[in-house]
Amino acid sequence: MLERREAILRKVREEGRVTVAELSREMNISEVTIRGDIRSLDQEGLLRRVRGGAVAVDRGEAAELPYPSLSQHVEEKRAIAEYADSFIEDGDTIILDDASTTYYLAQKICEKPYRHLNVVTNCLSIAVLFWNQPNIELYMVGGSVGGNMPSTVGGEAAAWIEDIRVEKAFIGVHGLNLDIGLTSVASPQMLVKKAILKAARETYVLADSSKFDNGYLSVICPVEAVHRIITDDGITPEDRKKAENKRLPLTVVDVNR
Repeated sequence: MLERREAILRKVREEGRVTVAELSREMNISEVTIRGDIRSLDQEGLLRRVRGGAVAVDRGEAAELPYPSLSQHVEEKRAIAEYADSFIEDGDTIILDDASTTYYLAQKICEKPYRHLNVVTNCLSIAVLFWNQPNIELYMVGGSVGGNMPSTVGGEAAAWIEDIRVEKAFIGVHGLNLDIGLTSVASPQMLVKKAILKAARETYVLADSSKFDNGYLSVICPVEAVHRIITDDGITPEDRKKAENKRLPLTVVDVNR
């Protein structure tokens, strides 16, 4: 198995992109097995899984993987990001906060240079992705820097955001409880997220299934206060039923589609 995966990595690094069908044919291995190998290599951050195959991880992307949250639930976060990207239209003014799933959304945005966007972010890692994109007008939120993914947080950053208006916001959360609402781990991050909610006409919450029912105490807002919550198909049947009964704006993305 290790030799097979090393061969897959070697090929994707040499060619930049490979397909499941091509690898299956050349290695005389079933497509199911190849998909499993690609999924495992993707989760380790050694390549990026895409529809029908895999692509090489560029240097900039690899440099970000040491942030723990970027290497956790990667497949789910990328599926959520891909779906969230479908709501972004040419000419939009959007804001992305300092979350790992919004980082993956930023990567998806960079793959579509034909869209011209105004992007506001408080996340330094996301700003680095956008700063030299000719189709992106980038605005960096001011304030003191902190957090696991270095970002501007706290009252100064929140005040900066309160003075702007955007059409769409895409944010992550530390926890999500369908009865209590969106929750945050600390006050500096919570202040920024609350300011984003006020600044945006529509707010999209990107939360993989591991975030559901986490026990953080700082409540950002009730679930009903956001335009849409996008998660993956790992959420429990109980949470699906609860969202359906309450008519909550929850969308579940099929990771293996």
